[in-house]
Amino acid sequence: MSDTAACPECDGGCPRCHWRGRRRAQLLLTVANTDTGAVASHRVTPADLDPRPDPAGGAVADLTTRVRDLASTIAVALDPDPLRVRLPPAWRPELPATERHTLAAQALADAARRPWRLWVGGSTARSPVDPQIRLAQLCRLADLLLLDLVVTVRRCDGHRVWTVRYEVPGSPVPGGPVEGSPDLATALTLTDARAALAGLTERGRSAPARPLDAGPRRCGTAQGPPVPAPIEPVGRIERRVLAELAGGVDRPGAQAVWREGGWWLTGLRRAGSPGRSAVRGRPPLCRVAEPLEPSRLGAPAPDRDRPAVLVTVTDLRYRVVHLTWRSGTPETTGTVATAPDGRSVVQLPERYRLGAWARVFGVRGEDLAEADGGHMIARDLRDGYVTLPWVGADPVGEYVRRAGADLPAGRLLVTAARPTVPPPSELVRLVLGLDLALHLSVLDLRRHAGHPLWLDGRWWSVEVRPRDAPVHPDDLPTRPSLAAALDDCLTHLTDDVAELVPTDPDEPLPVPGSPAREPVTDPVPALLRLAAQHAGRALTLRVTRDGHTVHRHDDDGVRLVG
Repeated sequence: MSDTAACPECDGGCPRCHWRGRRRAQLLLTVANTDTGAVASHRVTPADLDPRPDPAGGAVADLTTRVRDLASTIAVALDPDPLRVRLPPAWRPELPATERHTLAAQALADAARRPWRLWVGGSTARSPVDPQIRLAQLCRLADLLLLDLVVTVRRCDGHRVWTVRYEVPGSPVPGGPVEGSPDLATALTLTDARAALAGLTERGRSAPARPLDAGPRRCGTAQGPPVPAPIEPVGRIERRVLAELAGGVDRPGAQAVWREGGWWLTGLRRAGSPGRSAVRGRPPLCRVAEPLEPSRLGAPAPDRDRPAVLVTVTDLRYRVVHLTWRSGTPETTGTVATAPDGRSVVQLPERYRLGAWARVFGVRGEDLAEADGGHMIARDLRDGYVTLPWVGADPVGEYVRRAGADLPAGRLLVTAARPTVPPPSELVRLVLGLDLALHLSVLDLRRHAGHPLWLDGRWWSVEVRPRDAPVHPDDLPTRPSLAAALDDCLTHLTDDVAELVPTDPDEPLPVPGSPAREPVTDPVPALLRLAAQHAGRALTLRVTRDGHTVHRHDDDGVRLVG
């Protein structure tokens, strides 16, 4: 019997099934130990499923125990979320074996949209997150960053879904698909400051821009955090939000908004008339009642021709600096270069240079990143460079327009914290255990140091590839530091490996396994020496179980250099 199933989304081929009309009916479960490098895997086929009746109806095959068994085999402290495969409604235990296999294959093919599931953990369990402490931290940081912390519950297919996120004041209620947690405590354990900031730009794109209020306000200092306001117990907040949810007829959701040291409770309602919503799909939501206007921020800026950007630099703990950049502000600037088209490049004073503020926080300019998404801060914003479109143009105005493009409510939030990442040798050992390839690339541009129009420093990328994948000429370094590249790779590791499987559905999934391994030698020092010898050209170190090779990216392709 085949371990494939017909693709339910096409008739003969689509991108999901790689134009084959069939999908692989297999799941690969893998657990890796970051402390020892050991890896254990299990390939699930339709014959492996053991469906049981589900109290909610139908039948479900629970694979969670198999993940726990893999973790126990290599001594990983892991408590995975439930992993279940729901069988089609037509499945019955009394059906002939061929029909049961076909229906089980359909269920696995649907679950195999992510065919490779990877869990990574250490030998010692992490300390559990206390939802009450997490909530207090998020509320305190919201006050420091001049943001709202919004707790939302939404109705979704008969279930309640909870989310916790930051928003700029004046943001509309987000629409679109609802994803979240079954209760508030779980949502808090899964939402740290970075997760709460994710998507802030999109959520606040239509919110009004507000300058920083000139009045006195409480903020954090280098000496320690401010005294936090008393935070209600998580359970009580959950009950209050649910009361708002039940307080109106057919309310689709409710919210608790933390603003300026207090909670504001409101239900959500559908905007627009029922007739229009039936034609145009799901209507947008809005709040039944809005919180009071924030006193820490000024009135919405009415004049878009004279923009202002509110810049916030923070370590996401208790240190924060707020800067207001306004067009038309007279500043002394100096011409530092001339662009190829003849325009002048000037440099603004230090308060406009985010790299100078990085030093205040004890990090390098390369460690600065956008709070939403972790994208790097551009060189001109780090060093205060601006190209004037014409002689006599307003330097600050041009700088603000560049900085303020697509910002939510004119807010630029910047994190000043070096990523906490393991050494590269640990990632190498992990990738070897998974029997994949690690591509570690570096581009040495230090000879351009100080030139305002050219990239300088060292640029990095760290990527996981299939074991036999070649080095591609266009795979060039894009991250301004090795720590940022490692953080990017580890953050997306479980999602990336899900795509590193053979596209032919008839080809069985590999089953990587490895015993504990000794730590490998850190390859970075040797790579740096080579990069200095090939300055101006990107080098990629390719590491597999078969060995290490170094490749140089030339204009006409990739050349093996060692």
